[in-house]
Amino acid sequence: MAASGALRSRPHLAPGLEFGSRRVLRFGVALLGFQLVAGQALALGWQTLAGVALIVAGGIVGTMLIGDALGVPTGRRLLIACGFSICGAAAVAAVDGVVESNEEDVATAIGLVVAFGSMAMLLLPSLATLFGLDARDAGAWMGGSIHEVGQVIVAGGIVGGVALEIAVLVKLTRVLMLGPVLVALSIRARRGHLKISGTRPPLVPFFVIAFAVLVVLGSVLTVPTPIRSGVGFVQEFSLAAAMFALGAGVDVRALRKLGARELLLGVLSSALVASLATSLVLVA
Repeated sequence: MAASGALRSRPHLAPGLEFGSRRVLRFGVALLGFQLVAGQALALGWQTLAGVALIVAGGIVGTMLIGDALGVPTGRRLLIACGFSICGAAAVAAVDGVVESNEEDVATAIGLVVAFGSMAMLLLPSLATLFGLDARDAGAWMGGSIHEVGQVIVAGGIVGGVALEIAVLVKLTRVLMLGPVLVALSIRARRGHLKISGTRPPLVPFFVIAFAVLVVLGSVLTVPTPIRSGVGFVQEFSLAAAMFALGAGVDVRALRKLGARELLLGVLSSALVASLATSLVLVA
């Protein structure tokens, strides 16, 4: 991603912002793996795991096809597709670390994730009640539909109890799909199907390997709660710092030129992911 934003145009700030948007970003994504316990995801059952895989794969492919029909540029719709289908802004930033994106594409994708995820966070609990879903079904649907982990926690908390627990488990299972998706994108980039971010990446980027290793360690080791919480704080701080560095490279004037295509893609992608997430209700 080129460093062409207002803050990055200042020579004394550019190196730090570049470091934050690359190194710190990848460090934060790797630490995200330590927060995931694979055993909890497996306990949901193979039907739920298959449903989550359907949400992620179907959401990405469907959003890419819809975006193509709407005329949204490839890089932009890829970031939107991964953000809406996996884990919001963290997925957008992680994908930006593998394939080449510009600042406006990143800012657009993150803005859409925040806007539509926040709307889903407030809307889905009411819809779950309207549809007569019990707490477990409501939690599964919300965890499979809403973009950000924090947004899922808020929505699950509105319903409460079992719904919150199931929603978070399903959402974290979606986050686990980030690793395989990044590997797939890296392979496509090496084959020339996507623009590479920076120099030619390894077959599996190091931070993706670190992510997978930390998932395993966090799952098999008995980690004291204070340590896990401390790692979680560092992970959240790292991603927040990386988001700031990414945002610092945004040319706000370019964002004002955005048309209705990206907004329509956000609407349709949100509807697609929520529709795919109904498969979790059927097996919950």
